[in-house]
Amino acid sequence: MSDAPVVTRFAPSPTGYLHIGGARTALFNWLYARARGGKFVLRIEDTDRARYTSEATQAILDGLTWLGLDWDGDAVSQFESADRHAAVAHEMLASGAAYKCYSTQEEIESFREDARAKNTSTLFRSPWRDVAESDHPDLPYVVRLKAPQEGEISINDQVQGNVTWQAEALDDMVLLRSDGSPVYMLAVVVDDHDMGVTHVIRGDDHLANAARQSMIYRAMGWELPTFAHIPLIHGPDGKKLSKRHGALGVMEYAGMGYTPAGMRNYLARLGWSHGDDEVFTTAQALDWFDFDGIGKAPARLDFKKMENINRHQIGMSDSETMLEDVQNYLRATGEPALTSDKGKAFADAFGQMDVADKTVGALLDKFAFVLDEPPFTHDEKAEKLLDPVSRSILNQLTPQLQTVSWNREALEQTVMEFAEAQDLKFGKLAGPMRVVLSGRATSPSVFDMMMVIGRDETLNRLAAVAA
Repeated sequence: MSDAPVVTRFAPSPTGYLHIGGARTALFNWLYARARGGKFVLRIEDTDRARYTSEATQAILDGLTWLGLDWDGDAVSQFESADRHAAVAHEMLASGAAYKCYSTQEEIESFREDARAKNTSTLFRSPWRDVAESDHPDLPYVVRLKAPQEGEISINDQVQGNVTWQAEALDDMVLLRSDGSPVYMLAVVVDDHDMGVTHVIRGDDHLANAARQSMIYRAMGWELPTFAHIPLIHGPDGKKLSKRHGALGVMEYAGMGYTPAGMRNYLARLGWSHGDDEVFTTAQALDWFDFDGIGKAPARLDFKKMENINRHQIGMSDSETMLEDVQNYLRATGEPALTSDKGKAFADAFGQMDVADKTVGALLDKFAFVLDEPPFTHDEKAEKLLDPVSRSILNQLTPQLQTVSWNREALEQTVMEFAEAQDLKFGKLAGPMRVVLSGRATSPSVFDMMMVIGRDETLNRLAAVAA
């Protein structure tokens, strides 16, 4: 490829949600382009009108937006460029790089049945390849590419290395159907050329397509893009990823409590590595990402590793980003968004505490002490911790908290000394205090909660239980 500015593309078919494999492909394209000051463009390959839905297109846009993968310009519809695709096929007809084929489907199938019976090649060779225009009938026809019939077709793939196909194993593929509509393989090449795509980064299930597509580039005298065919993602059992392996849509992962930063980090590690680094920022990924870090073997989906990376990314997040992630999670799960006041309370609390939760849902449970409104409804386990004896002890602790300096060191000293004076292990005192401060038997550290909610709210909650 020349020294033209890098342009990569993500070109999904809008027939369903944005699945995790597509998201990983989009991420690799985004990383490669953004790190080099290039463009990342989005093309919706919507030529299959029978399966196309606008809802599926929106699901793809929503998934990319949630992941934080912004694209340059508007998303392009492949279907809307059908006339341009057909025009290129007619250019190839005019130059002799393509020809009209009048063989019917019945004739082609009859040929293949005969070949199977004789145990010979079923590769169809059209009898119309070299027939003069003057001898053409007035009948429907398809336009076929005049592929080389001997020699080799090669591409230098950035992941797979030098890949070669024997020309004799490839047929003259159809470019235009008998109704004049262009096929997908032609549309992809024309769109990539017209959009200035310099690097085609996609799953290695498209590797065989590169042979045919490269012939179109050469027939038109266009420069080939740099190809990089990345390994597919397999399930934990090593088999091709399918619905049986669990959630596949990106927004399903949002609803499971994964964050965009966590998913970007995890997806980057699926098939690509930078030394032994497992947890890294998006800025680091942009700095490090290149083709030489991509392996050839399929990557395996690993939910435990995904959770672990997500936990680290939650711990690395800032309050503003985490609040946005929480609101997105609530939206994905159909729950009401946090109000402005609750959002501020959460962000303030998050900024004061060290957290290491695997999911956003677990994080929200942890911060229930600032999100739920007293008086709390206690479950059976929490209620057992607030027996009359515990209430009495807390009633005795309250006056000492009224006068203590409100910093963590002073609070810890006061509570510990009180527990010792009562001949109590701290755990016996901490349990009832958790219930008072959060309404739950399981919560963050009582001292974390006291620092976050402050003196007045702590004393109010203690007073409410003692009453």
